[in-house]
Order: sequence, then C-alpha cells, then structure tokens
Amino acid sequence: MISDLIAQQVKSLTGGVQIPAASRNQVLNGMSSSVLGSLTQTAAQPGGLDAISALFTGKANAASSPITKLAGNLFNTNVLSKLNLGSALNGTLSGLIPQVMSKLSGFIQDRDGDGDVDLNDIILSLKGSAGTAGGSLLGKAGSLLGGILGGKK
Repeated sequence: MISDLIAQQVKSLTGGVQIPAASRNQVLNGMSSSVLGSLTQTAAQPGGLDAISALFTGKANAASSPITKLAGNLFNTNVLSKLNLGSALNGTLSGLIPQVMSKLSGFIQDRDGDGDVDLNDIILSLKGSAGTAGGSLLGKAGSLLGGILGGKK
C-alpha cells in the first residue's frame, strides 16, 4: 500500500529526532497521513495526476512542489499546532516533509521499457518495491490508483 511506503520513509527520517514518547505515534501517523492527504487532494484537482506523476518520476523538484507544500500545511495545521512541542521541534519536524517527498520522488521509473512512465510502470514499481508483501501492496495501490483514475472521465 502506498501509505505503507510513506510510513516507512517517515519512520526512517524521524529516527534521529527526539520526539516525546507521548507524542511520537501522533507525529509519525500525522506526517504519513499529511503526505497521503496531499497526494489525494492533488489527485482530485485538474492536472493533479500529472503533478503526482511528475513528482513520483523525479521530473518535478520535490522540495518546491505544491504537493510538498500542501503536505507541510496539512501537517502543521492538523498535527503540530495541536501537540505543543515547541517551535524548534516543530521546525525540525516540518523540515522532514520535503525529505519524505524527496524519497518518493524518482520512485516510479520506466520499468516496462516502452519509453514512458504510465500506469503499468507504477504497478511494476510498486510490485518491485514490496518484497514479500507484494500482493498486498500491489493490490492496495491498484485499488487506490483505480479509484483515482476510474473517477476521472
């Protein structure tokens, strides 16, 4: 599932940050849901799928992407503003959002050799990254993408 991939990147990047134990799960889950929320909201907008494709293929700079900015805004509004962790820690945690997005950038590549990145490449990339959980990741990602693409006429 794409949310598992996001959660994995969030956990990896927050490993060195001293987050109070009582807030750790809220921060990790909040950061993951903010990134996924920005992708979902972007997908629903005109041109959103192209923006997500550009981000995932590395054609768009993750640090300056509107998707990254939206994820940061969601994280600050929905998580950090409610936890009272202090401005220094909030700044450190907010600064991780572009890094998470950068880890996702370039994730999808032309895997089928047809010279472009399309839905088939997304599926092959997800399948290749899943390891032993391939069926679950592939199925959930396919459902997510199918729901997004299926709703577009």
